[in-house]
Amino acid sequence: MSIKRKKARNIPSLIWQFVVAHYLVFVIVGCVGFVGLVSIYKLYIKKPTYIYVKVKVGQGYWWASTQKPSMWYLKAIQNAQEEVDLTGKPTAKVLRVAYYPWYGSNQYDIYVTLRLSVSKVGAQGSYTYNRETIGIGGPIDLEFKNVQFSGTIIALSEKPIVPTTESKTVYLTKKYTYPWEYDAIKIGDYFNDGNGNVIEILEKAKGETNEVVLNDMGRLLSAETETYRYILLKIKMRVRQEDGQILYGDEIIVSPGRNLGFITNEFTFNDYVVSKIE
Repeated sequence: MSIKRKKARNIPSLIWQFVVAHYLVFVIVGCVGFVGLVSIYKLYIKKPTYIYVKVKVGQGYWWASTQKPSMWYLKAIQNAQEEVDLTGKPTAKVLRVAYYPWYGSNQYDIYVTLRLSVSKVGAQGSYTYNRETIGIGGPIDLEFKNVQFSGTIIALSEKPIVPTTESKTVYLTKKYTYPWEYDAIKIGDYFNDGNGNVIEILEKAKGETNEVVLNDMGRLLSAETETYRYILLKIKMRVRQEDGQILYGDEIIVSPGRNLGFITNEFTFNDYVVSKIE
């Protein structure tokens, strides 16, 4: 057997001895290479999965009652555009912001519609966003360049969430109002939720009403100390129908007999009763 043949047969043995002697280095290189390949696949080859969610801004858990956002917070959210990852790719994009004052206070119910870049988990249709599982009723944290906020996911879809609203004529009544309240209501006054007018005052009317009290003798007496007004309003309202119910501002049920409070540019309406919807 020639020397060349002996050397050729010893090459595999020498390679194996080298691998065994430096196996730790090969393990590290293999792990780094595997991570690199996975990263390249995720960053440059794999197409992102997009879903659409509607988020009610708040603490994050639907059962937790916390302070509602103020106007300065609302303005910051309205200016939010895209959230990006470390590579600069967008992970969240704000598509729509709607807001409704909370019973005439300086706080708001804010609803944000977003497009999210997510990862799909298994075949059950679950999704993760920023390594956290998300779903209807669950919390979500969002971090934009100019604002950070949390909220509760109230809608989730693989297709764009397009609000389907319609205009309804709603008739309202209120007893025992002061004269100044009727005078302060302006025909044509309106409220814009950030996307268009959702309330407009169409007509108003008034009638006389007195408070009746029961005296010590069991007789009914009319209180003449101050004149009260009975107000009737006709308003136009943008609403949506869901499961046979009419909803204003995503969550407020509007139906005859229910109390309804809302705000316009020039007045705060509290304790009005819905009498009819057309």
